[in-house]
Amino acid sequence: DVQLVESGGGLVRPGGSLRLSCVASGFTFRRYAMIWVRQAPGKELEWISTINVPGDTTYYAEAVKGRFTISRDNAQDTLYLQMNSLQSEDTAMYYCARLKYGSINHRQMDGRGQGTQVTVSS
Repeated sequence: DVQLVESGGGLVRPGGSLRLSCVASGFTFRRYAMIWVRQAPGKELEWISTINVPGDTTYYAEAVKGRFTISRDNAQDTLYLQMNSLQSEDTAMYYCARLKYGSINHRQMDGRGQGTQVTVSS
């Protein structure tokens, strides 16, 4: 079974930073592209970023481009999201998700973690 466990969320002031982690198990992590998505209260799930299998190609939503950085450690089966210059609009539950095998399309999710809450507030 696909297991994804996120951590690193919390309360941070505007302008602050957080680093989210997602530890994968139950599948061969290094063979799948991965994404981060988020969901704010009352809003739909929003794609944030994608990273390909080797980790050398990344994609970002306009809302986070230049502030967030996705990365992965295939030796440690771990996905990361470095978030800088956080704003109140970034407040949401953040999830890591696996894409279907061979896909780089963020709409083709194939398993998601339980999420970690990020709250940006002064």
